[in-house]
Amino acid sequence: MKKAILLVAACALTGCTKPPSDTMQGYGEAQYVYVAAEDPGRLSQLLVKEGDTVAGGAPLFRLDPARQRITAEGAGAAASAAAARTSGNGAFVEALRAAQANAALANATYARSQTLHAKGFVAQARLDIDAAALRVANASVAEARANLNAALRENGAPEADARLARRRVRDLEVTAPTGGRVERVYHRAGEVLGVGAPVLALLPEGGMKLRFFAPERLLSALRSGGGVSIRCDGCPPNLKGRITYVATEPQFTPPVIYSLEQRDKLVFLVEATPDDATHIRPGLPVDVTLNRARE
Repeated sequence: MKKAILLVAACALTGCTKPPSDTMQGYGEAQYVYVAAEDPGRLSQLLVKEGDTVAGGAPLFRLDPARQRITAEGAGAAASAAAARTSGNGAFVEALRAAQANAALANATYARSQTLHAKGFVAQARLDIDAAALRVANASVAEARANLNAALRENGAPEADARLARRRVRDLEVTAPTGGRVERVYHRAGEVLGVGAPVLALLPEGGMKLRFFAPERLLSALRSGGGVSIRCDGCPPNLKGRITYVATEPQFTPPVIYSLEQRDKLVFLVEATPDDATHIRPGLPVDVTLNRARE
């Protein structure tokens, strides 16, 4: 008993403290993919439930296509009408043909007037009138050709609108952008969704990472690609990982970390990817130790 009292007194006098630990505290964090439809609408079918594992490209949910189909039909009709106006028997082509026929007649009339004028059978006034008529006819041909060319160029806009409308109908069936596990479902069939409203959260394969906090004294030993050892409740022994990110600016120890050694001290945020994330869950506390041996 006396020895213990003496040891405590000696520590109080000499200021003995617990040696700093190389163990860093953190937690698991999920990098979710929030899946949403590109357009608003009513959710008609939810094809998965929380906990389901899906492959990339698998259907997840569908929106009611009724409204988008009406829009697509209108855009398709507008594109067809625009194409018809510039087709072989379209209004613009027929207008050009009529102008060309009038120009041909005016040219023939002017040529005949020139011949008769040269022989003295037609007055100069008549020749001037026929020349003016020819100029007007040629101008009408130029105008009709310009209108046709402009209509041909403008045909791309209604056709593009029709393609976009058809694409929107197809996009109402939303598929998984990557394989993974459905972690959260935020909406149910029958609900109306706004633009960009996520319907579910997907945890992709390899989507778990670790966020932990390193004291300044360990900063020089931390580097991207460096190895770490990981311990957590339920994790297999000798679990390893790799550092993927080291913050350049320090911060205060977050409140979730209750270490007396690091409280009120500046630390640096570090992120790492575990080699096996099977047992890592979002928010699960972890202890991370830097592997100082050569990798």
